[in-house]
Amino acid sequence: MELKTPLYDVHIEEGGKIVPFAGYLLPVQYTGGVIKEHMAVRQAAGLFDVSHMGEIRFTGPTALDTLNHLLTNDFTDMPVGKVRYSVMCNEKGGVIDDLVIYKFGEEDYLAVVNAANRHKDYAHMAANLLPGTKAEDVSDSVAQLALQGPAAPAILGRLLPEESMPKKYYTAVRDVSLGGMKCMISRTGYTGEAGYEIYTAPENAVALWKLLRETGREDGLIPCGLGARDTLRLEAAMPLYGHEMNEDITPLEAGLGFGVKLNKPDFIGKAALVAAGEPTRVRVGLVVTGRGIAREHQDVFLNGERIGATTSGTHCPAVGKAVAMALVDASHSAPGTFVEVDIRGRRIGAEIVPLPFYKR
Repeated sequence: MELKTPLYDVHIEEGGKIVPFAGYLLPVQYTGGVIKEHMAVRQAAGLFDVSHMGEIRFTGPTALDTLNHLLTNDFTDMPVGKVRYSVMCNEKGGVIDDLVIYKFGEEDYLAVVNAANRHKDYAHMAANLLPGTKAEDVSDSVAQLALQGPAAPAILGRLLPEESMPKKYYTAVRDVSLGGMKCMISRTGYTGEAGYEIYTAPENAVALWKLLRETGREDGLIPCGLGARDTLRLEAAMPLYGHEMNEDITPLEAGLGFGVKLNKPDFIGKAALVAAGEPTRVRVGLVVTGRGIAREHQDVFLNGERIGATTSGTHCPAVGKAVAMALVDASHSAPGTFVEVDIRGRRIGAEIVPLPFYKR
């Protein structure tokens, strides 16, 4: 049976169309539709319920060593208040999940993981803890809202003094009072726009949602669902677990090398990544030049030869084009290469282009 976030009744009131997703009942869109929500985030602001995400806390004198053992990135020099992206690999170098780490103290970290992977991730983490580290799944005690778009700083600025707002991308401020509610606020998001992710206790979620909705009304803030979340992240070329990465795709193939530090002493999957050498397939962007929309799991051809397959695809409103991401042979991945995508037995022209498709 699917779970409900603390905001389920609010989504119904707001006219949300509810669908099952990652074990939860969540709005895929509201009455205005996905394109309206997408463009609101690009031009003004959108508010998302992301309370389904998983949160796992790491504490203890060896917490840093455990994170460096579990994850591909290096957290050794990470300051308090910083947020860092990473991948968690299996022994083969495939991706178990991608996640972000918050540092609150020398022995206090928070991992935010994908909702569908929460239990799998926690089991893997718990099985690979170093002595002296405690891991605790605190997901059920956390609600999360994402306020995204160019108007987001102004909206939040009406509710908070400047010193309570995180200034730089991938930083966070803990223990902020927002409308009398205790919150943690980070300058992060999954849309390619300026924005914030706000964490609070579940019992605060409804009041916080309504406060942000009312405060942002004059700026054009509207509620947004899973549909716009997907088109926004695709337009910004942000990978999604189960699409651009999985346990058989390495982070280097997925174009996530910036979050993989092969020069640190060791981590689970490092030996396999080193042994594999340079990836023979890579993630690329495609702009469809023919008539049609490419979706996931569609074969990509060059001169009649299959060179890979799409991982995500749709029509992206802000760029006004049908685009896709694909994993293709590295030898045929140069921007400007013209290929064909097989869409239900019909081959449609497309061009390999640099990522992202959209950049603010």
